[in-house]
Amino acid sequence: MDNFLRSCQSAVLENEAKSLAAKMGVAHVSLLQRANPDNDAHHLTIEHLFGILLHTNDLRPLEALADEFGCDVVARHRPAPKPLLAALAHLAAESGDVKRLVYDATIDNHISQHEKAQGDKAIQEAIDALQVLRESLKAA
Repeated sequence: MDNFLRSCQSAVLENEAKSLAAKMGVAHVSLLQRANPDNDAHHLTIEHLFGILLHTNDLRPLEALADEFGCDVVARHRPAPKPLLAALAHLAAESGDVKRLVYDATIDNHISQHEKAQGDKAIQEAIDALQVLRESLKAA
């Protein structure tokens, strides 16, 4: 927890605390007090953490929090939406490729390393197509 609290303080101190406080709608001194992990009288709220992340784009606090739980923060790049039916058709084609590859690989009751690699690639392409469909649905 100490690493998380110190990363919050670093994010505040390294991103012009005065202007950050103004963007967050809190007093400068109050933000500094709340971000100080050695100050037991003041604590950051979840709203403060959100404001720090939003206005600084400094993900160190989020990364430190995730690390406390054995997780990683990975940036996700959203694909550009396509016409909804085109995205759906593309997903169906990619999904069909996965089914065909897995079916063909299991006919001899043995899956080779090459077949595993092909299957993994096809699955990733289907996941990518599913993400395009998600973005297309949002945009529709």
